[in-house]
Amino acid sequence: MTMNNMNPVKIKLTDPSRILTMANMVSLIRALLVIPIIYTLRNPDWATYTFILIVIGVLSDALDGYLARRAHEVTHFGKWLDPIADFVVIFSIASYLVLIGRFPLWFYWFFLIRYVAIAIPAIYLLNQSHFILQSNWYGKWGAGISSLAIILHVFPLKHVDWLPEATLWAAAILLSVSWVMYFNTFIKEYRRQSNI
Repeated sequence: MTMNNMNPVKIKLTDPSRILTMANMVSLIRALLVIPIIYTLRNPDWATYTFILIVIGVLSDALDGYLARRAHEVTHFGKWLDPIADFVVIFSIASYLVLIGRFPLWFYWFFLIRYVAIAIPAIYLLNQSHFILQSNWYGKWGAGISSLAIILHVFPLKHVDWLPEATLWAAAILLSVSWVMYFNTFIKEYRRQSNI
């Protein structure tokens, strides 16, 4: 076969400024799932529904990224929406569990302070130069293990009563590492902008 007969496959990339993509809709649905999750949490007889909804939320976190890459629809909005959806779900459920005395306050405040400390410089840099913060793997794993910790606080396992606390500490370590990485990214970006 000659080079003239070879037809390279052309991949059509989506405009990164798009908002309405399948992946972004999955992220949005994940954020909205918090309403029925908290509603079912209020009734112990609906524990099965609560579990199913939480599993759907966790699976959707993997699905939106897969859909975005598969359809070549990675967008600026999606890069913001995915971690916001994670935050909304984890923080809302943790807030409810704190109110009923089933979740530790230290992790609740740590999670909130970390998010605000990342969001403020990210928004500032976006406003200054259209900087789009990329999520890192430590943050993704930290969010995933935070979700697992919440599941273990809602559905504790017998004979492993140490596991919910252990998952919180593992999540806190991963989220702290990702926080430092974001901080370094902000410093580099700020210096880059200052030199322009």
